[in-house]
Amino acid sequence: MSSLLIYWSGYSNIPPLNHSVINIEAVFWRHAYVKMRTVQYSAYCFIGQKDENQGDDMTGVLFFVAVAGAALFYVMVRAAFENTVQTVVLAFDDYPDGVDDLSIFFISDIHRRSIHESIIEKVRGKADAVIIGGDLTERGVPFSRVKDNLRKLADVAPVYFIWGNNDYEVDLNKLESLFFEFNVTVLKNSSVYLAGYDRNIVLIGTDFIDTIQPLRPILHSIKSPAFRIVLSHNPAIVKGVSHADKLSLIMSGHTHGGQIRIFGIGPYEKGGVKNYPWTTLFVSNGYGTSLLPLRLGAPAEVHLITLCKRR
Repeated sequence: MSSLLIYWSGYSNIPPLNHSVINIEAVFWRHAYVKMRTVQYSAYCFIGQKDENQGDDMTGVLFFVAVAGAALFYVMVRAAFENTVQTVVLAFDDYPDGVDDLSIFFISDIHRRSIHESIIEKVRGKADAVIIGGDLTERGVPFSRVKDNLRKLADVAPVYFIWGNNDYEVDLNKLESLFFEFNVTVLKNSSVYLAGYDRNIVLIGTDFIDTIQPLRPILHSIKSPAFRIVLSHNPAIVKGVSHADKLSLIMSGHTHGGQIRIFGIGPYEKGGVKNYPWTTLFVSNGYGTSLLPLRLGAPAEVHLITLCKRR
């Protein structure tokens, strides 16, 4: 069940930021300029009368620190609002013989963001299925925005959804009504054979859990030798997986790749592909953010993933 990462592309040609981000940048630079001028003036008033040369040196240092901080903040805002589609190809020994390659548009952790139209244009006509890997929304997000995001995704391909922890913060009746409106297949500790693949590929979706145990009865009920893909918002589920579960691929989000990584170190691992003897784990950095709309070392991303037979 091991897989091979053949190709991964993305971060070139970053598209322009949308208007909301441009507004953020404009406000940021105005405040940065005021802050830097204030630092200059304060430093001069404090030490200028004691030693003019020393005061000039200190002012220069403070000015440099202010500029560096402003530049870092800009980079973090920019990374949080990127609209990059990562292209990934995964090849498997146990992918069904004679079955067409499967192309999945995977997006997780949207949270408060509106999906940029440039992303939809890049994947339209290229995906066989859209998978929302949890945290479609969170407390305080207008349902009009959630509806617009679902409308865009449904325009790409049939949509499958699994629950993230933040999805439970909203009115579930309203959310489920939107799922019904856009014909979204909700997988909550349940499974479904992927349409058009003649029971050769099965999607198994979890509730927000951190263990494989609730899925074991479902896994044992699948009698066909189908290629098994588990969709779990929390990648920690991989810790309990064994060879007996016959899972080829697990797709997750939740961690945001650590969101802010200092010198490559963050609270969680950066997103990517990890191969285990018993399965392959794919984790996305996610599209949105938690708490602050800032990222460092783990840019926002979505994915166009192709699954195929290893040749």
